[in-house]
Amino acid sequence: QVQLVESGGGLVQAGGSLRLSCAASGRTFNRYAMGWFRQAPGKEREFVASLSWMGGSTDYAASVRGRFTISRDNAKNTLFLQMNSLRPEDTAVYICAARNNPNTARGIYQYDYWGQGTQVTVSS
Repeated sequence: QVQLVESGGGLVQAGGSLRLSCAASGRTFNRYAMGWFRQAPGKEREFVASLSWMGGSTDYAASVRGRFTISRDNAKNTLFLQMNSLRPEDTAVYICAARNNPNTARGIYQYDYWGQGTQVTVSS
């Protein structure tokens, strides 16, 4: 069982940056591939980024590639999402997820554990 708690969200102006964190419980964090998703009001949850269990492989949605960076610190059981050049369309609740598999994935149903999310609001 893995419990995930996100933090770091907030209100930022367009062009600004935020760094999200996701703290994971359990001693086997480094055996899970991790992902970030987001959900805006009235929209479906969408894939943002994914990272393999040792951090050697990443995958990004086209809309964030080159602006967002996913990373992890296995010693601290923490996942990060560095978000730069933020746009109003990035406004959403950002949710981290873990999958009991070493490889990256984009599908919601490929993940086994979910956090509650942290709100990111980008003003124009």
